[in-house]
Amino acid sequence: MSENQSKNGEEMIALVRESYGLLKSEIGKVIVGQDEVIDQILMCVFSRGHAMLVGVPGLAKTLVISTIAQTMELGFSRIQFTPDLMPSDITGTEVIEEDKATGKRSLRFVPGPIFASVILADEINRTPPKTQAALLEAMQERQVTAGGTRHPLPDPFFVLATQNPLEQEGTYPLPEAQLDRFMFQILVRYPTEEEELEVIKRSATKGEHAVEPVIDTDRILEVQKIIKHTPVPEHVCKYALRLVRSTRANEDGPVPDMVRDYVSWGAGPRASEALVHAAKAHAMLVGDGLVTVDTIRAIAHPVLRHRVVLNFNAQADQVTPETVIDNLLETVPVDGLDNRSRSALQSVIDH
Repeated sequence: MSENQSKNGEEMIALVRESYGLLKSEIGKVIVGQDEVIDQILMCVFSRGHAMLVGVPGLAKTLVISTIAQTMELGFSRIQFTPDLMPSDITGTEVIEEDKATGKRSLRFVPGPIFASVILADEINRTPPKTQAALLEAMQERQVTAGGTRHPLPDPFFVLATQNPLEQEGTYPLPEAQLDRFMFQILVRYPTEEEELEVIKRSATKGEHAVEPVIDTDRILEVQKIIKHTPVPEHVCKYALRLVRSTRANEDGPVPDMVRDYVSWGAGPRASEALVHAAKAHAMLVGDGLVTVDTIRAIAHPVLRHRVVLNFNAQADQVTPETVIDNLLETVPVDGLDNRSRSALQSVIDH
């Protein structure tokens, strides 16, 4: 690799790190703790993915997403999902307009709240599956079709959804096809004692902590492009593929006993792609810029936990997706190539 190429690479990493640092600093003015949650959301944003936050009410899931949206100069739209919400309430609808001069009538499409760069789908599992499915085309194709006409969505575009635990009354489980569109399922846990004390102190003060936009659309698109073109060694891709295929109980070849006993449906090809894309974002944002097997392992849980469907045996034995993924990380073999020296790995990436 030439000196100019090396310099350009260092400049790109510095640009990504600067953007990440600006966002984290600004978000920290409002949000206490939740570093892992914020990091994973930013990984999704910068790798053009969507994220779902899962946790009991009162853990500031909505506040985290709205705060992140405020730190970016992007169009923001919040959709509150309720049992009576209709698909057209999300995507938009066609209305009849009459030309007063000619009396001629025509249809005009009125865009819904989905036509924004940042979509907060709040309590997404409070609405029936028919309305949940209204997001499918938007999340995958980044467009909305109405009356046979395609309407492109803004770029960048990402959906950040919140979901209450399925055990709560009045919730509708998302179909597997819908869940698979989310790159990450992020678990929001209770804060530590120190963090919760800081939340109380902040809420007890009269002053309000406001955030300002710190990066614009061009910067976001530039960072997304850098992460997209971050190289990944072939043996890392093979490990990601091996990990995903090991979640399928009916797959040919060696499958862990836990998967055969407890998994009904494993992760599909979209999971392999998500692992690699998310690993690149992880390496650039919080790592050293090199995508390794350890990078894949670091983001395996948020990528796979909502894509592993357990059977009744798992429920009876209190086995969770986290348990299955932990077992996979212990049993799925790592390619020996990952044991090479860092200098040799760098040589592969440079070429």
